[in-house]
Amino acid sequence: MKRSLPYLLLIVAVMALDQVTKALVVRSIELHDYVPLVDGLLSLSHVRNHGAAFGLLSDWNLPHQSLLLSTLSLLALAAIAAYFVQLPAAARLPRLSLALVLGGALGNVIDRLRLGYVVDFIHAYWRDYQWPDFNAADSAITIGVALLVIDILSSPEPQAAPAASEIDTATTTAGRTD
Repeated sequence: MKRSLPYLLLIVAVMALDQVTKALVVRSIELHDYVPLVDGLLSLSHVRNHGAAFGLLSDWNLPHQSLLLSTLSLLALAAIAAYFVQLPAAARLPRLSLALVLGGALGNVIDRLRLGYVVDFIHAYWRDYQWPDFNAADSAITIGVALLVIDILSSPEPQAAPAASEIDTATTTAGRTD
């Protein structure tokens, strides 16, 4: 547990940062308004995401869509948490990555359970190219997933098990002094 404490603190910090930034946006920016930060590149916004990550499925209007997405999120959170617990203490990068994902996912599921939607407030764009609005939780999830990919790509390949013919040869010649 002691070795997991920094990761648990990171999960709580990401979740808290996400909730605080969303509360500030809701208080200071009217719904559907945009405040330019870097002209032609970045704005603060206030939008409600009724769909999944980056607005996916937001146009679907499924019955009980918020409940369905909340349930799926909670199931995914449980699976990720179970995997996190199984990782050895030496697996620092995967544990860091999963802590970011868990903190972000918890931040978004809190919104979904409490409000029925997720508050998004970062609007990135360039000319006519628009990225879907997102939030601090989405950023933490994205960084966590990117770090997991880096870990997977940089991990040495597992040693292949010897072929059956190699095992047979090794056992038949064992102890021989030809």
